Amino acid sequence: MATPETTPEVQLSDDEWRQRLAPERYQVLRHGATEPAWSGELLHVDGDGVFHCAGCGAALFSTDAKFDSGSGWPSFDRAVADGTIVEKADHSHFTVRTEINCARCGGHLGHVFDDGPTDTGVRYCVNSLALDFGPTDGDDGSGEPAGDGAES
Repeated sequence: MATPETTPEVQLSDDEWRQRLAPERYQVLRHGATEPAWSGELLHVDGDGVFHCAGCGAALFSTDAKFDSGSGWPSFDRAVADGTIVEKADHSHFTVRTEINCARCGGHLGHVFDDGPTDTGVRYCVNSLALDFGPTDGDDGSGEPAGDGAES
């Protein structure tokens, strides 16, 4: 797997991003929108796997870092590797928060807070629309056995 240092940046024009992404994902990843709480398809994924940036495919978080924060968005206590997430000040909504972006394509993921329950002390609060889930070992995160049910 390529490391953040060896993975080339993804730089596309706004028109190219619009063509690549569904409208809702485009708004989140390219314009910092936030999906409604409790609406994300990846909120309850708990199988083994990796969450990738929906814009460029970079690996960002794994299920072993995921926890239920009660916030309504997928929450993680750490990234898969240093350098995969970029933080910047967000002065929107009459407050100051720390926005998190994919280091590879600059896509808006969500925000990070210092109220995490694990030893890292952080909570990466991420829009499901900013992520794709890739199961490992045939686990799709549903809790159901993998396979098509056919006998071998």
